[in-house]
Amino acid sequence: MKKINLQNVVIGVIVSWLLLFVFIPNLMIIITSFLTRDDANLVELTFTLSNYAKLLDPLYAKVVWHSFYMAVIATLLCLLIGYPFAYIIARMPEKMRPYMLFLVIVPFWTNSLIRTYGLKIFLGTRGLLNDALLTVGIIDKPLRIMYTEYAVMIGLVYILLPFMILPLYSSIEKLDRSYLEAAKDLGASKLQSFFKVVVPLTMPGIIAGCLLVLLPALGMFYVSDLLGGAKNLLIGNVIKSQILNVRDWPFGSAASISLTVLMGLMLFAYWRVGKLMNKKVELE
Repeated sequence: MKKINLQNVVIGVIVSWLLLFVFIPNLMIIITSFLTRDDANLVELTFTLSNYAKLLDPLYAKVVWHSFYMAVIATLLCLLIGYPFAYIIARMPEKMRPYMLFLVIVPFWTNSLIRTYGLKIFLGTRGLLNDALLTVGIIDKPLRIMYTEYAVMIGLVYILLPFMILPLYSSIEKLDRSYLEAAKDLGASKLQSFFKVVVPLTMPGIIAGCLLVLLPALGMFYVSDLLGGAKNLLIGNVIKSQILNVRDWPFGSAASISLTVLMGLMLFAYWRVGKLMNKKVELE
């Protein structure tokens, strides 16, 4: 009797899982995106490209543009907040770093939807933020933050900031301090050393962090639903409403596939940039 190879069993289970719960569902979505909507049976087996052409409609194109705008602003805010934070952690004594990283990871222990509800209570007209500002005397009447773009921005940054900090910390920690000392010896100021030495050497972490924030930010429909109201839609809101409310599965599938392809192109661009940067370093 042949012995069962545990490695082959594990590989088989993983491949089966990916085929059953990843490949087949995505294949079904791709096929559905080229079919026609049918009110009785959800889809009709008639090939069409109108679902993808519909994405160019001014109504949906406006939502797509607004999604990119919100996602890019949220990514830039995460970068501006996360880079100094990651830099400070990386320059702390080694004994302190695990505790600081633990504080960054703690939010992952709670579902992001629950945290969004908590943020909704915090930002409300009678929420903790307004109560604190009124008590201190900074404002005379409560600020209206909820159901605005600002609330959506705050929600996206609040949820996605750890995804920016972790890759930045990884890149900054590996930075060789001898480069900074060499720049100082050559007469460079701290600002020049930062922009001409630190930023270029940590660029892989910056790009990785931006992708990890930008891509999820495009589809976080529940943040927009809870904090932004109907006027601040993301692509994820369109996909959700088309599939669950309008019951237009082909168009919802087409929007989902378009978003997936866009994410794939961004990841491919990241891979190409990383490859070119490594090649440049080897040549130097």
